[in-house]
Parts: sequence; structure tokens; C-alpha cells
Amino acid sequence: MALAANAALSMNNWRTNMSEHPVVLITGALTGIGRAAAFAFAHEHARVVVSGRRAEEGEQLAAELRALGSEAEFVQADVRLEDSVRELVDRTVARFGRLDVAVNSAGTEGESGPVTELTPERYAAVFDTNVLGTVLSMKHEMRVMLAQRSGSIVNISSTMGSRGAPNVSLYVASKHAVEGLTRSAAIEGAASGVRVNAVAPGPVETAMLQRLTGNEERKAVFLASVPLKRAGTPEEIADAIVFVASGKASFFTGEILRVNGGKTAS
Repeated sequence: MALAANAALSMNNWRTNMSEHPVVLITGALTGIGRAAAFAFAHEHARVVVSGRRAEEGEQLAAELRALGSEAEFVQADVRLEDSVRELVDRTVARFGRLDVAVNSAGTEGESGPVTELTPERYAAVFDTNVLGTVLSMKHEMRVMLAQRSGSIVNISSTMGSRGAPNVSLYVASKHAVEGLTRSAAIEGAASGVRVNAVAPGPVETAMLQRLTGNEERKAVFLASVPLKRAGTPEEIADAIVFVASGKASFFTGEILRVNGGKTAS
């Protein structure tokens, strides 16, 4: 029986169950890593629901995914609002009948500055998206996955989820929180066959990196501290997300996969 099960898992390739076209929900899908993940899953023949706050961009993304042959839908949602998240998950299940993979990619770096300049408003601007948004997303994704007794959730952390950095303390703290939430939810979901992990990118060629570094000179100095001497691409991070979500990582839960060019090795 064990050999048969292992053979079935091997034939299953990246998928989390035996569905031919798994259902994947991605929050924060309109830019950067979330957008790259949408294309990566579409190339793997998944049925993809992409979500974000900007309807026009979302519908355009869904159209691009459908042009690749993927069944794709856009659902407008704000991860800071529970009713919005609940509707997002419910509409996904209503459309496709299940939820196999969820990628919680919605995030913001917030406004930079020293601890002495922090305000409750700055705190809320970061934590409402990065932490509350992850909490609400997992709450409703797990509601479905626990009932179907299968599923894989991938949260997006950061290299800063395991270390400190000056002038971005709220972002750093929020990603530490995401990693703690990931580990705790993984323990809760394990008995029901629900895996919860996180991918923690280092510097990636996105608009966020441009905002954080400010200009090309500062960006070059920052990237010089990366052992591979470059930023990652959104597509490289998306490949890691697909792997973590897949059946190839079936014994992988409560873990943080750090994809950062060696940044945390030095």
C-alpha cells in the first residue's frame, strides 16, 4: 500500500491532490511576486483565482492567464476586511468547487523611518495588510481546506522575517509575525492534511525594491551584500512557491523556505 501511495504521489507531479487542474487562489496577485506566481501556476495548468484591489488591472491579468489556456478569474478583494476575504474564498469555491492552494502574497513595506518616528497610523498601514490580511486569509482558506481534508497554503515572508534592519522596523516585525502565524497554523492543519508554509524572498526586482532603495546607486550598494551579487527575479520566487505548494513538498509543513541569494548565510 505504501509503495502504491508513493507511486501515486510521484505521478501527481506538483499538484497537492489528484485533481487534474488544482484550484489556486492568490492574493496580492496584481504586481510583483504575486503576479509571477499567477503565471507560474497557469503554466502548470492550474485553475487560478487572482485577487487585488484594482479591478481593471485584475481583469486584465485574468485575461492574460486565460490566453495561456488557464481557467482564470479575478475577484476584487481587500485582505484587510474580513467580509471581503470571506467573499473571495466563497466565490472561489462556488466557481471551482474546491480550494487546493492559497498563496497569500498581499503585502506592503509601509513608510520608512526610525522607531522614534513611528505612529499608530504607520503601524496600522503595515500590520493591517501584512499581518491581519494573512490572518483573515488563512482563517477562511483553512475553513475550506480543513473541511475537504487537503490543501496547501503558502504565505510570503521576507529575509527580514528572521533578522533586523534599520528604519523598516514595522515591516520587519510584520514579517516575523507572518512566520509565527505560519508555524502555528501548520500545527493546527497537519492532522487534516493541510500544509502551511512560507517562502521568504531576499531582494527581488520589484517596485518594492525600488522604493526601499530609492535610487540605482543605493540599490547597487544593497545588492553588493548579497552573496550572489544580484537581486532575484519574481519568476524565481514564483518557482519556489509552486514547489512548496506541490506534492513534491508533501512532507514539508511549518517551514520557511528562504530564497535570497545567500543573504542569510552570511
